[in-house]
Amino acid sequence: MREFIDVTGKTEDEAIQNALRQLGLDRDDVSVEILERAKSGFLGLGSCPAKVRVYYGEETEPAPAPVPEAPKPPKAAPEKKEEPKEERSAPAPKPPKAPKPPKAPKVQPETPAEEVPAAPAADYGPEVDDEKAQAIRTFLSGLLEQMDSAADIRVYQPEKGRYKVILEGKNLGALIGRRGETLDAIQQLTSYAVNRSGSGRVRVQLDAEGYREKREQSLQHLARKVAAKVVKYRRNFTLEPMNAYERHVIHTALQDVPGVTTYSTGTEPGRRVVVAYDRDKK
Repeated sequence: MREFIDVTGKTEDEAIQNALRQLGLDRDDVSVEILERAKSGFLGLGSCPAKVRVYYGEETEPAPAPVPEAPKPPKAAPEKKEEPKEERSAPAPKPPKAPKPPKAPKVQPETPAEEVPAAPAADYGPEVDDEKAQAIRTFLSGLLEQMDSAADIRVYQPEKGRYKVILEGKNLGALIGRRGETLDAIQQLTSYAVNRSGSGRVRVQLDAEGYREKREQSLQHLARKVAAKVVKYRRNFTLEPMNAYERHVIHTALQDVPGVTTYSTGTEPGRRVVVAYDRDKK
């Protein structure tokens, strides 16, 4: 059986982060079960924190009980021959062995097939410089200047009506933000500014340092890992809150997986994906 700890927090996400800090593990190394959801109460009365159970460590099965052997008949004691006694010096006592330090619990490594590979460099064709591309560059140049960022702006059009914008440079973490929140906000502002004027609406997809490709592969890896546990234990697992794009990646990754189905629950920004066991889909 896997080990687990029960942790509380003001929200489910805070409780999960508290558990990860205590265990010193990453989110992909654990499984989370929501025991109690946070309640705000009325005027501070009746409120209660969220409580989660976080499973970690190796999944082990109990060892089979040893089969007792049939008792052997006692052997006849050999006759002792008296030998002249020799005075022998007592052997020097051996120094006690130092106790070994306890080993930290090991997390079962994933198979090579489950490892998240590095995001490949996508080929979007040559850069474009039409009316929409110029509007994208103009808006982003002003916005990045206000943010004290010297990122280069590359605009591509992989298909009609969709523009892929790549920000290149060093130390772009501030433009990405926690779990891509800043990058999403910049993308929404750019899309609004470009589509506010001019003919026809277009989709604007913004990326920096290959974050979206890496995040998508990480989510697909997490989805496969959780789906395997759902089928094995025949129980539902609720993932951490995700935005609409990340939830779409999870749903798409598991739509053809036998034995599992997915659906979303909750309200923004705490909306989550539930990976549920579905015996009718096997």
